[in-house]
Amino acid sequence: MGLDAENWCSLEEIAEYLGVTKDTIRNWIKKAHVPAHKIGRQWKFKISEVDNWVKSGKSALD
Repeated sequence: MGLDAENWCSLEEIAEYLGVTKDTIRNWIKKAHVPAHKIGRQWKFKISEVDNWVKSGKSALD
């Protein structure tokens, strides 16, 4: 894997990126809708995965 690998984003960063609250992200995680990865005790996200999820229309299931 090269140095240009996509960075992981925190719950706070992905909430800001999507323009929603952290609680909304947590609810999406509980419903297994948003692509999230638990690393230790923290949830992490790849913006490309979240973008694909939004584009797929699955985010409208909330």
